[in-house]
Amino acid sequence: MASPCEVMLPYIDSNKDDVQRVAQAAEEDVRRIETKYSRFRPDSILSKINSSDGQKTTIDAETHYLLNYASVAFELSDGLFDITAGVLSKLWDFRNGIIPSPETIRTNLAYVGFQHIRFNSNSIILPAGMSLDFGGIGKEYAVDCAAAICKSAGITHGIIDLGGDLHVIGPQPDNRPWKVGVRNPRAPENAIAELAITQGGLSTSGDYERYFEHSGKRYCHLLLPKTGMPVSYWASVSVVAPSCLLAGTLSTIAMLKQSDARMWLDEQEIQYLGIHPDLTIIERNTGG
Repeated sequence: MASPCEVMLPYIDSNKDDVQRVAQAAEEDVRRIETKYSRFRPDSILSKINSSDGQKTTIDAETHYLLNYASVAFELSDGLFDITAGVLSKLWDFRNGIIPSPETIRTNLAYVGFQHIRFNSNSIILPAGMSLDFGGIGKEYAVDCAAAICKSAGITHGIIDLGGDLHVIGPQPDNRPWKVGVRNPRAPENAIAELAITQGGLSTSGDYERYFEHSGKRYCHLLLPKTGMPVSYWASVSVVAPSCLLAGTLSTIAMLKQSDARMWLDEQEIQYLGIHPDLTIIERNTGG
C-alpha cells in the first residue's frame, strides 16, 4: 500500500489521550494488513500463495473473506474486476512508456482468470504461472478495518484517509458533513469538485496515477483483463458507498465498464462522480 495514513478524530482535552490511543491502534492495524498482503514482501501470505507453483496453500479466515469478496466482485463485474490480472500490469512499462507487443499480451492472457482459482475456508490452489494482486482491495479493506476499530471504541466523528481512500466514521462534531475534494485528473494537485459525506466510504479510480502518453493517446494502469489493454473512456470515477472496500470496487468496475458505466452505476443506487477526459462531470447525488 505504501500510502500515508491519516486518522482524523476530533477530541476535547478531557479525552485526548484516549482518542490518540485509538488512532494509534487503527494505524497499527493498517500496517498489519499491509505486511500481510503486500505482494512486495517475500514473507507475506500473498507472496506465499503466488510462489506456490500450483500447490495448496493454507489460508486463514481473513484471507478467505477477501478471496470470497474478490470472487463476488468478479461475478458482479462480469469478469472485469479480476485480482489475477496483475500479470498484465507487469507487461506495461509505464516509467519508460513502452507498449507490449500483441503477442506478449496474448501469451500472458492465459494466466488471467479468477475462475481458475480453487479455494475454501482453509486453503487455496492457484494454478502455476498465475498470481494474485490485492491492490484493488487491500488498501480499502485496511481503511474499513481502521474505521471499525475507532467505532468499537465509541468514536462517532472522524475520517480514516489512506492515500485518498476514505472511510467517514460520522459527521463533524456539529453534525455538518465533511467536504471532500475530488482531484482534477488533469491537474491532480488541484480539486475539480467536492463531495459532502456524513458517513461511509469514498474511493476514486483514475487514469492519472500511472500512465504515459504515446502519439497523443494516454495509456493508464487500469487494464481490461480480457484484452490486456488500458481503459480510456473515463478520466476518473469517484464513488461513495457504505464501506471503502465497496466504494473502491465500484469505482474500479466503473472505469473498466467504460461507456456502460453510467447505467450500471445508476443501477447500484449509490452516489458517484465521473469525469471524462475533457473534464466534463457526470454526477449522481444521493445525499451523502
